[in-house]
Amino acid sequence: MDRRIRRVIAALSLLIATSVVGVVGTASPASADACYTWSRALSQGATGEDVRQLQIRVSGYPGYGGVLALDGSYGPATKAAVTRFQQAYGLTADGNAGPATFSKIYALQDDDCTPVNFSYAELNRCNSTWSGGAVSAATAKANALVTMWKLQALRHALGDRPLVVNSGFRSTSCNSAVGGASNSRHLYGDAADLGAGTQGFCTIAKQARNHGFNQILGPGYPDHDDHIHVANPGTRFWSAPTCGI
Repeated sequence: MDRRIRRVIAALSLLIATSVVGVVGTASPASADACYTWSRALSQGATGEDVRQLQIRVSGYPGYGGVLALDGSYGPATKAAVTRFQQAYGLTADGNAGPATFSKIYALQDDDCTPVNFSYAELNRCNSTWSGGAVSAATAKANALVTMWKLQALRHALGDRPLVVNSGFRSTSCNSAVGGASNSRHLYGDAADLGAGTQGFCTIAKQARNHGFNQILGPGYPDHDDHIHVANPGTRFWSAPTCGI
């Protein structure tokens, strides 16, 4: 379905859901999305795959230095991330995921569950099968999806100006060909190298600290003067000395 048509449908769903809430005080979430449809409202204490799917979409809103666990458990960190997502898009910021929150998510995602401003092709110019890295093809692709939602949050925070993705997932052979480190996060599918765009390297690097990236490397760090590298290893490492990071 054309993206513009999907956005219109999502907007109408939001309008209908809001009207129903005003009349009867409650409503089930807007539905019938081609990617993933939530069938219930979610709030703190909920568990399940629908919570995990929500966590993926709000993974770019963990707060400064945070990384949101994708564990299917709607705890305080998930509530805080949902609240920040709601604030970012002018929704009622109560930390509960209901019709308005889901309708906004539906409007932000394409049929393959990627956010509207990023694609699997952008995050993988190396090997379309996602194989040959440090993890299974399925894991690499799933990691890239989470990275894209974090990039979507970063892009929105920077005024919805395009972010230029120069590199994403790499197989071992691709990584060697470009001189990547043997333990590069690109081998895991959770890394992206960003161009300066219209925002500038330092603006991107500084803002990225708020959007779930444990690894941020940029100007002043060896071999990173011409891009910003963001990824999500287990341990935080930020270094872009030229930018004061």
